Amino acid sequence: MLLFWGQTAHAQKAELPTPWTQSALASPIPLGEYPRPQLQRNQWLCLNGTWNYQGGKSVASANNPTTAVGFPTNAEKIRVPYCPESVLSGIKRKQEINMWYQRKFTLPSTWTGKQVLLHFEAVDYNATVFVNGQKAGSHSGGYDAFSFDITSMLKPGENSLIVAAYDANDGHTPSGKNGPRGDYTFTSGIWQTVWLEPVQQTYIKNIRLLPDLAGKRLKLDVNASSTANVSVVVLDGQKAVAHAEGNAGTTLSIPIVNPKPWSPDSPFLYDLKITLKSANGEITDNVLSYFGMRDVTLGKVDGVVRPLLNGRFVMQLGLLDQGYWPDGILTAPTEEALKSDMLFTKKAGYNLIRKHMKTEPQRFYYWADKMGLLVWQDMPAIWYQDEDTLTTRSAFRKELKTLIDDHYNSPSIICWVPFNENWGAFDVKNITEWVKQYDPSRLVNGNSGFNNNPPYQKAYGDPKNGDFVDTHIYVGPTKASVPDSLRAASLGEFGGVGLFVRGHMWPVENNAYAYEPTKSALTDRYIFLLDQVEQLMRYRGLSVAIYTQTTDVEHEVNGLLTYDRKVEKMEAERIRAVNQAVIQAGNKLTSPKE
Repeated sequence: MLLFWGQTAHAQKAELPTPWTQSALASPIPLGEYPRPQLQRNQWLCLNGTWNYQGGKSVASANNPTTAVGFPTNAEKIRVPYCPESVLSGIKRKQEINMWYQRKFTLPSTWTGKQVLLHFEAVDYNATVFVNGQKAGSHSGGYDAFSFDITSMLKPGENSLIVAAYDANDGHTPSGKNGPRGDYTFTSGIWQTVWLEPVQQTYIKNIRLLPDLAGKRLKLDVNASSTANVSVVVLDGQKAVAHAEGNAGTTLSIPIVNPKPWSPDSPFLYDLKITLKSANGEITDNVLSYFGMRDVTLGKVDGVVRPLLNGRFVMQLGLLDQGYWPDGILTAPTEEALKSDMLFTKKAGYNLIRKHMKTEPQRFYYWADKMGLLVWQDMPAIWYQDEDTLTTRSAFRKELKTLIDDHYNSPSIICWVPFNENWGAFDVKNITEWVKQYDPSRLVNGNSGFNNNPPYQKAYGDPKNGDFVDTHIYVGPTKASVPDSLRAASLGEFGGVGLFVRGHMWPVENNAYAYEPTKSALTDRYIFLLDQVEQLMRYRGLSVAIYTQTTDVEHEVNGLLTYDRKVEKMEAERIRAVNQAVIQAGNKLTSPKE
C-alpha cells in the first residue's frame, strides 16, 4: 500500500515501468506544474492527488446526473489525473463507463472576496461537477479544457468536490486510438490537471495571439468578463520593446520593431504582460503570456509548391508521436517524462512532431514552443460518423473548433490535420475549407494518408483542397505523393520498421510493418530510407516526411525508443547526422523569388 495525505491508494504492479513510474507513484501532487503557461496568474491551487473513487457498470449512472452520489468512509482511492485504466491511478480496471470522484479542499485565506474558478484541463467524456452538493455544471468532450465559477457554492473552511464522468467508449464521439476501433488500451475519466484559481469580478477569460511577421506586429484579442481597459507590455528578456493600450473585446495591433523570428533553429519567444483596468483606473487583473513571431504559408521554390516558414522553405522532417505511456496510458507520468520524448526528438535531429490522434496538456505545447519543435496537430478520429449523424457529426465539428481554440496561441503548431486515412471521414472537403477559413494563419492537411482506408467504410479519398497532397507509404518512402499546382507534397507517415528488444515490450503479440534484427541493422535501414527521402525532396518536390514513430506503443515495436523509454533502438548520432543532412539539403534549395 502507498500512503497519500493519510489515505491509502492501491499500488498495482506495472507491467512495463518507465524511469518515472516510481516518482509519479510517490508524488502527493502528481503533475503539479502550472497547467496554463500562456495565461499565467500568481495564485492557484492544484487539486491533483488522491481522491475518493467509485466506478464501474454497477455504480450509479454518471451520465449527466442531477444529484451526486454519497461516498463511504472506506471508499476506493484514485490518483488524479491518471485515468482509472492506468497503473498510476491505483485502480487499473478497463471500461469503467461510470466514474465518480470526490475530494475535500480548503481555500487559502488570501482568496477571501475573490471569484473562484474551478478548472479541468481534460475529462473523458461527459463530466458533471458538484460543489458542496450543488451542481456547478456539465461538459462534453474528451480533449478540451473547461471551467466553472463556483464562488456562490463555497463555504468557509472545508468544501466538497464531486465529479461524475461518463464515457461509453462506443465510438460515437471523437476518441482517436482511444476508441472501439482504436489499437490501444481505452481510457476514460479525468486525465489532465484539476485546479482552482481566484480572480476579481472583472478578469481576463482568454486571449488570442496572432503574429504577423511580415507586418511587424502582433494582433491581440483580450476577452474579459466585462468591459475594461487593456494595457500591454511586450518584453525581450527584461527589456520592454513595445506598449499598447486598448479595450477588451477589440483587436489590438502591437508594433514589433525588428522582430526576432521564431523557428526550430532559433525558437525565440517574447514575453507579454497584460493588465486589465476598470474605468477609474483600478487594476482588476494581471496575466503573463508569451508569443513567437512566425509566419506559415505556401509558396513556390524553383517552381515547386512548398511550405514556407518565415518566407523560406524548411524541410519538415519529423516523427509520428502518439503520446502513450505504459504506466499512465494517455497521461505522461511526470513533467520530465512529458519533456523527455520531445528532448529526444530534438536531439535526434528532427524538427517536427506530428501529434497523432490525441491532444496533450498545454505544457506539451509550451515545451514545443520553447524547444523549437514544429507541430502538426491531429484531430482525434470519430469511429461511427455515419450513425446518428446529427449528433455524432455535430460533436466532431464542435470538438474540432475547441481543439483549435485551445491551442491557437502556440507558435509551434503550424498545421491542423482534421482526418487521418479516411478514419471517421465525412464531408472532408468542406471541413478542410472551414478549418482553413477559421485559422488562415496555419496550413491544413485535410486527410493525411488519403491513399489508405479502413476496410469497414468507403474511402473518402483526396479532398483536393487544403495545403497538402499527403500519402502514407509503408515502408516507403518511394511512391510518395508529388505536389500539384496548389498544394505541397507530404509523406505523412512512412517507415514503421521494428526491432524486438527483450524485456522492454508490452506483454502482447508484437508487430511492425517490417523488421531488422539488430540496432545497427535498423540504423542502416533508416539511413537508407532517409537517403531516399532526400532524393524525393530534391527531385520530386517532397516537402514533409514523418517517420513512424517516436516510441513503441503497446503491440507496435516500430519506435525509435522502446515503450518504456529505456532503450534507444537506433544509433542516435548516426540518426541525427542523416536527419540534419536532409534538412540542410532542403535549406540549400533556391529561396522563393521576392
